[in-house]
Amino acid sequence: MTARRLQRAWDRFLGYLPVVFMGLMALASWWLVRSAPSVPSDVQEPVRGHEPDYFMQGFSVKNFGPEGQLLSEVHGEMGRHYPDTDTLEIDRMRLSARDASGRTTQASADRALSNADGSEVQLFGNAKVVREAAPGAAGRSQPRLAFEGEFLHVWPQLERVRSHQPVTLTRGNDRFTGDSLAYDHIAQVLELQGRVRGQLSPKK
Repeated sequence: MTARRLQRAWDRFLGYLPVVFMGLMALASWWLVRSAPSVPSDVQEPVRGHEPDYFMQGFSVKNFGPEGQLLSEVHGEMGRHYPDTDTLEIDRMRLSARDASGRTTQASADRALSNADGSEVQLFGNAKVVREAAPGAAGRSQPRLAFEGEFLHVWPQLERVRSHQPVTLTRGNDRFTGDSLAYDHIAQVLELQGRVRGQLSPKK
């Protein structure tokens, strides 16, 4: 009797074994789903770094006014455009800008960083900005102005020059140096800070 009971119990166990196995598989699947990391609903595109999207060699960029007049022109040996900041990095840059009175401003540097329309330019290495002499109000001529340093920040259309580094300013035959500079031609304001030195030439 004992042997028969054991045999029946074993047969019942074998009959329920597939059901038990399927239950274990379902439990294991549920545990895997709970343990797996969730997938974000909105897949974000990878962030693009500060990489150029195109290059230019031996180029010039011109900026025109509303009436078609040429306001500024930038030349360079090599240019790299960065789409994330919409800026143009230029090697061996030369800039020429003309104000409403026709007075010309020239700028040059080993490297420059310009915004899209050339209205703001940063000059790095052997930076120089020259504003040519021109007749002034009441027949008084405005002398030639020259700014030189390792860094100059220029707004050609606003006629401003700034620098947080040492600068040499030449106005006609007079010469000044300072640790920083802020010049606004329209407002007729010149500010030199830090160790300021000046050399004035006698007027003839």
